[in-house]
Amino acid sequence: MQIINDRKTFILQAKSLLEDEKNLYANLSNLSALFKEYLPNTNWVGFYLLDNEDNNLVLGPFQGKIACVRIPFNKGVCGHCYTTKEPIYVPDVHKFKGHIACDSNTNSELVIPIIQNNEVKALLDIDSIKYDRFSKEEVNTLIELTNEISKLLIFK
Repeated sequence: MQIINDRKTFILQAKSLLEDEKNLYANLSNLSALFKEYLPNTNWVGFYLLDNEDNNLVLGPFQGKIACVRIPFNKGVCGHCYTTKEPIYVPDVHKFKGHIACDSNTNSELVIPIIQNNEVKALLDIDSIKYDRFSKEEVNTLIELTNEISKLLIFK
């Protein structure tokens, strides 16, 4: 996977994008573009943000086809990730009970929570049309990268 080989470059680019900008949406927009650029064979990369007023997840910046705007806390892969506060990798989304098919071409999905002060603030959601798109090493690297980048984001 390209991101593992270019891990240092990826982190340097992410940090340079975030270091002088405080606007969350600008930062998440650039990060979604950066992840999409570094992740071959993905059809959607983006963020879902916590919406406490409506008790669900709401679509944030992304790269890819149109997406589901709101996801209940207890629905789909993203809802599972939110409620468990744990990353989840689903090699075949068609076997995941309750999967929400925003794009019917998606066959595998990785969702990583962005946690600050022990609270989920957002989710990084990565979809692929390939079954079993990510190796265990890639999943672990993406979790580590997301955790590193999340320290630079400012959530209200």
